[in-house]
Amino acid sequence: MSDPFTSQSELWQDRRKRTRAFVRRGLPFVSGVLATFIALLLYTVLNPPPRQVTQKDVATSVAEAMASATAPPPYSALVFQVIQPSLVLIQSQVLESNGFAAADGLGTGVIINDAGDILTSLHVVANEPSLLVTFADGTQSAAKIMASQPDNDIAVLSANQLPEQFLPATLGNPNAMHVGDEAYVIGHPFGLYSSMSAGVISGFKRTFQIPDTNQTLTDLIQVDAAINPGNSGGPLVNRAGQVIGIVTALLNPTKQNVFIGIGFAVPVTTAGGAAGAPPV
Repeated sequence: MSDPFTSQSELWQDRRKRTRAFVRRGLPFVSGVLATFIALLLYTVLNPPPRQVTQKDVATSVAEAMASATAPPPYSALVFQVIQPSLVLIQSQVLESNGFAAADGLGTGVIINDAGDILTSLHVVANEPSLLVTFADGTQSAAKIMASQPDNDIAVLSANQLPEQFLPATLGNPNAMHVGDEAYVIGHPFGLYSSMSAGVISGFKRTFQIPDTNQTLTDLIQVDAAINPGNSGGPLVNRAGQVIGIVTALLNPTKQNVFIGIGFAVPVTTAGGAAGAPPV
């Protein structure tokens, strides 16, 4: 008969052997699971999920982008850059009834072709003993009337000396304009050199009687861009920087020589004919 104690001891030894064998067989699997868990934990720590974007974040980003953006220049500034090199200051001496020269008269003109011809208003230069023109680069020269259209208050000047370089304006088509279209007046109001005013086309085919005369100008363009003494003869320009008219008059029921919101220009399709410009 076997010893019960010995049998039980052997049984426990055998069980421990099988347990150790089981542990050895399962250790690689447990180690792999543990390594995978540690790797996932490290990845989560080192690569946290992206933070949810809030409305405040969006507003802050937009504000920063707007603050760093450079706004484009206004359209009127581009128009001025296009027409300003073609602008001419016209100065004349006005003769009083006693034959003596009074204060200088001021007006504006615009170069319209490669020959350097200057388009302006006839009333700016008519019956003047001498004319002095100043170009955009500062060149000054005496000038004379080469052609005129008295019925339309238009004159063409020729300068004795042109600048080494000059840029003729581009003539536009006033017939393509509409009431409400943007319009710009560039000139020298009250002697303020190279000034610009902006407005819109207010009407077409207007009639204006020149004060203290029996002469009536017809088929005029009406604008609300500011016109004052010194602007006469200057260009009326469209949004593309093209000359569509020559400023000729302002309307003021008080008879004062200041602008109240209604000015007139001769269409360049009419005025340009004095210099031989083809119809648009």
